[in-house]
Amino acid sequence: MTFDYDLFVIGAGSGGLAAAKRAASYGAKVAIAEEYLVGGTCAIRGCIPKKLMVYGSHFPAIFHEAAGYGWKVGDAQLDWEYFINAIDQEVRRLSNLHIGFLEKAGVELLQSRATLVDPHTVEVDGRKVTADKILIAVGGRPIKPDIPGMEDAITSNEIFHLEQKPNHIAIIGAGYIGTEFACIMRGLGCEVTQIIRKDLILKGFDEDIRTGIQDGMTHHGVNIITNITVKSVERVTEGLKLTLSNESEPIIADVFLAATGRIPNVEGLGLENAGIDVVDSSVEGPGYSTNYAIAVNEYSQTSQPNIYAVGDVTDRINLTPVAIAEGRAFADSEFGNNRRVFLHKNVPSAVFSNPEAATVGITETEAKEKLGEAVKTYRSRFRPLYHSLTGAQEKTMMKLVVDSNTDKVLGAHMVGEHAAEIIQGVAIAVNMGATKKDFDATVALHPSAAEEFVTMR
Repeated sequence: MTFDYDLFVIGAGSGGLAAAKRAASYGAKVAIAEEYLVGGTCAIRGCIPKKLMVYGSHFPAIFHEAAGYGWKVGDAQLDWEYFINAIDQEVRRLSNLHIGFLEKAGVELLQSRATLVDPHTVEVDGRKVTADKILIAVGGRPIKPDIPGMEDAITSNEIFHLEQKPNHIAIIGAGYIGTEFACIMRGLGCEVTQIIRKDLILKGFDEDIRTGIQDGMTHHGVNIITNITVKSVERVTEGLKLTLSNESEPIIADVFLAATGRIPNVEGLGLENAGIDVVDSSVEGPGYSTNYAIAVNEYSQTSQPNIYAVGDVTDRINLTPVAIAEGRAFADSEFGNNRRVFLHKNVPSAVFSNPEAATVGITETEAKEKLGEAVKTYRSRFRPLYHSLTGAQEKTMMKLVVDSNTDKVLGAHMVGEHAAEIIQGVAIAVNMGATKKDFDATVALHPSAAEEFVTMR
């Protein structure tokens, strides 16, 4: 049977772009469809604009800390409109850059929504095209809990386009998105209230990371309300009124961010037309209907043999580098005569909060569940040298989780400045199976915070 394309990719985000370009490099005829800006969540409404906001939020503290080194900094003010527009311009520049990369790779871009008609047919921009193989890489989307008045809440999609800086922003959600934006908005000078259902933020991270970030956020002035849920939202003269559970005092804020989870963006794709199986996604909590992810095997292959899926739409590890790696592994396997799988193991991750955190490997709790008393933990807490003159009471925590039977380092965790940059290097060692003796035998780079990872005893 003759097809219009060897590969048709639905979704021009991180995973789809990586797969399309890699497949085209092997000589495949490839098309990719995208209904929004090319680049996906990470480049357009996620990692990149968020990190730029993180950078911007650090300047007030830098100005204040400069005094400890003898610098005199005058009155500093944020031009919110300039800030938001500058970020938007950079996002659009990156999107155009991705379009240029596709053109250079020989991938045809169709800037329209695509849906499945059958296992080999896609409808896009009112016409039907066929492909030998189809890759679904549509990512995920933020959702709001089913609470009265939630139409007045924004999500992480809209927060990049606020016309004015909020005086007071209320945030529900204890995950990394809610936590990061709580820190960003506090750094930018907003009053911030973060409302969480349990005692601690960041479920699934190591306990020392969870407590370290939460304590640091509280120290920086973020009001974290624990063991509380929002029952309803009402627009009043003063702004938005959040009625809380347990008869707590209502909260009045001018912006309300719902950061309670993301789900695979499968709605309306036509999965049923192609006979693609789905599984329940990992989103949990009150007020959510059942959500689905595309079921795949280790080769990112769906229940329909010629259709594949990568990235957040499969709800495995929802990180940009993972989607890219899955997309390239798919292209290598199906078009590059190099059949391989991407191992979802020892994947590093970071939380760009204040304080920042990063991690690779397993947590201390997970290690003890597997190995019991054989787990040995090395931990260091200290005040960074930089703050010896600023007067700021900032702390850094570093931790290694070790299997005493083999001396192998199972996990590395850090809370503190430049955590992501440091853990990226440590991740190489952990992924190679380094032992604690290997860390001990590494000469320290002094004076640095990173040296603590090789001097802990």
